[in-house]
Amino acid sequence: MTEGTNDDIKTMSFENALEALEKIVEDLERGDVPLDQSIRIYERGEALKAHCERLLKAAEDKVEKIRLSRDGRPVGTEPLGGNGEG
Repeated sequence: MTEGTNDDIKTMSFENALEALEKIVEDLERGDVPLDQSIRIYERGEALKAHCERLLKAAEDKVEKIRLSRDGRPVGTEPLGGNGEG
């Protein structure tokens, strides 16, 4: 993990960001990280979480655009909720 800046997060894929976030959670749960480092990695975790949320929102928006035709009618794909009643 790089210390200091979180600028690299902006270019991470969802999968990479999620993996990094899971590693942070594991490190913090172990409890053997010094306090100052815990604070830094917690802040990085917050940035990773926000990045993942932005990527998920963007993906949801793309799915919504695919589901609707130009005039706003469904084009025959299934709703986000799956193959049932949503």
